[in-house]
Amino acid sequence: MTIKECIKKYSQELKNVTHIPAKEIEILIMFLLEKNVIWIHLNSHIEFTKEKELEKLVKKRATHYPLEYITNKVSFYGENFIIKENVLIPRPETEILVEKAFETLKQISNPKIVEVGTGSGIISVMLSKLLPELKIVAVDINDDALNLAKENAIKHNVEKQITFIKSDLLKETNGDFDMCISNPPYISNSYVLPHNVNFEPKNALFGGTIGDELLKNLIEEVSSKNIKYLYCEYGYDQRDSIKNYMKNFNVKSLEFYKDYSDFDRGFLIEFNNKQRK
Repeated sequence: MTIKECIKKYSQELKNVTHIPAKEIEILIMFLLEKNVIWIHLNSHIEFTKEKELEKLVKKRATHYPLEYITNKVSFYGENFIIKENVLIPRPETEILVEKAFETLKQISNPKIVEVGTGSGIISVMLSKLLPELKIVAVDINDDALNLAKENAIKHNVEKQITFIKSDLLKETNGDFDMCISNPPYISNSYVLPHNVNFEPKNALFGGTIGDELLKNLIEEVSSKNIKYLYCEYGYDQRDSIKNYMKNFNVKSLEFYKDYSDFDRGFLIEFNNKQRK
């Protein structure tokens, strides 16, 4: 069976799992052959010799198991990152958070920041690549995430800029920071996840009974440590709750932003020097 025939045959098994079944079969074939998309298209007429391996991977994917965990690869901000089980899979919307942070940090001389819930390390790594003078303390409570984040930092040659620490929010961190940045867990504990998301670590997704409890704890800790900026993602229905909560603090500015689908996605806080009212 040729590569083209395999794509046609096995894409039928994924038509109820993804809106791009043929593309995903291509990706799995590229993964098995260690080839790129140009090679696949130029050689689609040749015999495919790894059909048994492909069939096994397709059956796994058909259970809604994430494609990224199969290939151990994810794209973010135009770069390739390693991804593994028990670590949150990066979403394209987080690129907006990186852009927002970059615009502020590039105006600060030798900035130092802390990232809470670094996961695969994509935020810290990309900001380090964009700002070579930046120093980051990246924290997570998940050992698998910290180990993977270190791998990605080494892969992208920015490991000297990032210090990785196991910490629940900011509890184990010390020193002065210009900014805290985070894509924290913010989903309500009762929310029913899509099939594919069920394979991802729950402690990277659920933020409490309402969902924003952990966010509010983070705001409190950032304020207590006199960090000037907090740039953070949040749930699409949490804007009013966060806006009301911020009345407890001395805030210079509070900005909300939307994602590519026009949903509320994050907020940018600049505190005054005296942060509590």
